[in-house]
Amino acid sequence: MIKATNDEKNGVRSAVDDGVYDVVVVGAGAAGLNAALLLGRARRKVAVIDAGEPRNAPAAQMHGFLSRDGLPPSVLLELGRAEIASYGVQLIRGRVEQIDHGFYVRMVGGPVLKARRILVATGLRDELPDIPGVRERWGKDVLHCPYCHAYEVRDQPLAVLGTHPGAVHQALLLRQWSDDVVFFPHTLDLTAQDRERLEARGLRFVEGEIEHLVVDGDRLRGIELTDGRAVPRAAAFVFPRAVPHDELLTHLGCAKGDNGWVVTDRTGRTGVSGVWAAGNVVDPRAQVVAAAGMGSTAAFALNADLLEEDVESAVEQHRATAAATR
Repeated sequence: MIKATNDEKNGVRSAVDDGVYDVVVVGAGAAGLNAALLLGRARRKVAVIDAGEPRNAPAAQMHGFLSRDGLPPSVLLELGRAEIASYGVQLIRGRVEQIDHGFYVRMVGGPVLKARRILVATGLRDELPDIPGVRERWGKDVLHCPYCHAYEVRDQPLAVLGTHPGAVHQALLLRQWSDDVVFFPHTLDLTAQDRERLEARGLRFVEGEIEHLVVDGDRLRGIELTDGRAVPRAAAFVFPRAVPHDELLTHLGCAKGDNGWVVTDRTGRTGVSGVWAAGNVVDPRAQVVAAAGMGSTAAFALNADLLEEDVESAVEQHRATAAATR
């Protein structure tokens, strides 16, 4: 029985079937959708809940995904939603506010779903530095992942903003795509070793704090410092602070490691029985293709775990039936 009408666009349901789901997946990015795809094909009863706020929404294209290189991220998600719907997976638009022990999934202003297993694939948010122009140009010509975006700005004058210790490695890496890379230490306290390594790679330094990014004609034109100097640049790279959306996991008691991220095994299984996590919520380095693979791996493990429970239940019932007929 359906409790409310369907939103036909993209196969998204605004309500859910009665009964217990084998798996409730929270998050419909690459990890969540790929997990749901495999579980749907395994004929599991699956619901995917998504708030519709993908991390890579500002990007025009995604790269490094075999057969999908250059595809807009929104198109990948649209294709994924259609695919899981064809296997009977329910995609529910909404936000999960809490998952109680016993796996009662509570949605903001919506129904409560009961699940046998949980997969959290809620991703992360990029905490950007407070420099005027960074947020406005984010995903356009202010970028973060060389593997995702550097090829598109190859051989152009690039900037690396020293707003995070990770910017040093980012700058060293970017020399593979351009001979003209300028490092702006900004407020970052570089060590002598950092400077030597950057200089050895042929990077130039522009000292001083950054005032704002210079934008004209809907394009980044340069970096302006507080002393008024402006350095022409075609694109800038920033290393954001990655903040996982892991509140649902920590509420359930999932432990974090020394790095501050929820700990999982190779399949995405957390330390809490019946709870898995996949994608950027547990690995900030996972690109779209890697996140999809993590979702696939988690789905295999989830189905195997459910199978063991199903078999144990069947054996108990079989024994009870045999005993009653003696």
